[in-house]
Amino acid sequence: TFFSDFFFFLLPSQYKFRDLTIEELKNVNKTYPNFTFSMNTYTFKDGSQKDLLNFSGTIPVKYGNSYNIPIHLWILDSHPFAPPICFLKPTANMGISVGKHVDAHGRIYLPYLQNWSHPKSTVVGLIKEMIAKFEEELPLYSLSSSDAARQSELLSYIAKITEGETDTKSKSKIGGGKTEGCFNKITVVGAGDLGIACVLAVAAKGAADKVVLLDLSESAAKGGTMDLEIFALPNVEISKDFSASADSKVVVLTVNSLGNAQTYLDVIQSNVDLFRGIIPAISHYSQNTVLLVASHPVEIMTYASWKLSAFPKSRVIGVGANLDTERFQYILTNLLKAQMMAKDAWIIGEQGEDKVPSWTSCNVVANETEAMAARNSREKVANRAMEVLKGKGQRSWSVGLSVADLTDSILKDKRKVHSVSTLAKGCCNINSEVFLSLPCVLGTNGVIEMVKLEEDPLVQEKLQSSAGSIHDLQQQLKL
Repeated sequence: TFFSDFFFFLLPSQYKFRDLTIEELKNVNKTYPNFTFSMNTYTFKDGSQKDLLNFSGTIPVKYGNSYNIPIHLWILDSHPFAPPICFLKPTANMGISVGKHVDAHGRIYLPYLQNWSHPKSTVVGLIKEMIAKFEEELPLYSLSSSDAARQSELLSYIAKITEGETDTKSKSKIGGGKTEGCFNKITVVGAGDLGIACVLAVAAKGAADKVVLLDLSESAAKGGTMDLEIFALPNVEISKDFSASADSKVVVLTVNSLGNAQTYLDVIQSNVDLFRGIIPAISHYSQNTVLLVASHPVEIMTYASWKLSAFPKSRVIGVGANLDTERFQYILTNLLKAQMMAKDAWIIGEQGEDKVPSWTSCNVVANETEAMAARNSREKVANRAMEVLKGKGQRSWSVGLSVADLTDSILKDKRKVHSVSTLAKGCCNINSEVFLSLPCVLGTNGVIEMVKLEEDPLVQEKLQSSAGSIHDLQQQLKL
């Protein structure tokens, strides 16, 4: 038949089971005639490449309304004994909804693929399960016209990634080029006051060989960004191109949406929507980076970054209460002359009014009476320190100094303890996936370990309360 001859001609000799593969593809063409077939180069995660048969098209999904979800499937040369590699193929006005079946790059994961077994498993059966799972959890969402215009270039690039296309110019940017010779590179995303403060503080700290300021604003360079260009700081680059961030050891996220949101939930959702257009590109160009989130609200934006990047939890952290902790310890040591207390003192929990002082150890005392006296004394000093701390605002430059402190610990693998936003599930009887500030040892790969806190029922109660309110907000967001 025509299709048998066509597929036989199309399939190269590397396909070991050509007849079986052709028969299955005929069934796909019969069931889904809108699919197109071709041979293209697929790039695997290890960088190796292979010419593979692939087909793309749309599948009908009912989720309230009817949607045509674009997908792209790659057929390995060991098919049908190996499952296809499956991706979404978003258009410029579509965003990827990361979930249990889809990652930030559009890669599709299904039980059907995990349990693939010839001859029981077929491509048609796979597509049917895909439709069923997507009807439970829609994998794509529509962008507004303004978002689509801003993210068009990014999403089209993501589409190229999922197709396995290669581009010599892009590869040169990813592999080296501007970053050649740089060992410690940091990218700061966002050219507002906070972003510029982070660049200046990191540059002053001297820990990075290169600092890239990624300016995502639609207007031309102006204000602080223009001043940075005029006075040309050494080792600082300003760019609007995501590829400039390639191979960063740390990526600092400072962007916040300036939309016309009416409610607090709308503000957070606007920030999450902004991150949808940033995190996938950043995580593509710097696959082994540590994401350091300074955007507000830091706990929820760190959670969103973790979900959108699909990075391990150790490599996604928020600035959290690092600044408050450093101030708290300074006040105890220098103003209240309580040096012995300061070394074990931490500000933890939720950034803002709900933060709480805590301790990682206590002095050994002879008896229970002395222990109670020591605890009361510590509580009084902590309350005085917290009163002083209340009068300190968090200006852009002070947060920038805190960011520089954190990046220095990461880049130099200092194994220093910082109070940063980290996944708190399993700590203090918290069962939900929320990020809270807790004392953590930081190194090259982010969080190495969490430092154990004293067991204090009041502190645990406050942490659980913060976790509950954050989780409730997260449940209302469209991630």
